[in-house]
Amino acid sequence: MFQGTAEPAMELYESVFPDFKVIEKELHDSGDMKGKLRLANVEFAGHKLIIFDSPPVHDFTFTPATSLFVEFDNAEALKRAFDLLSEGGEVAMPLDDYGFSPLFGWLQDRFGVSWQLTLNDDQQGPAEESR
Repeated sequence: MFQGTAEPAMELYESVFPDFKVIEKELHDSGDMKGKLRLANVEFAGHKLIIFDSPPVHDFTFTPATSLFVEFDNAEALKRAFDLLSEGGEVAMPLDDYGFSPLFGWLQDRFGVSWQLTLNDDQQGPAEESR
């Protein structure tokens, strides 16, 4: 869950994934959370997620033990997504050929969400050519 940064995170994800679609969106209408994201149902890259800002402050945030895994058919799109998502975040595994994928990278974005991005195995040629 996000703590006041859900909407900026959604804006980032919308800029990264061309198929990003908001199905439902509600904002908090009162109190300290007024104007913050109460709930958003979103879809992108085959994922259906609920994104929200948590009213109570917690001593924890997202964990890299759970990642969103996105497979790309195009090496350039993967590289663009990796660059945008890793900006201001942390790279756990830089983009490379790790044997199990011709192009793979693992990162935590600036909001703390962990992402594992991989190139579809059928696309080995473009990954090799684009290095």
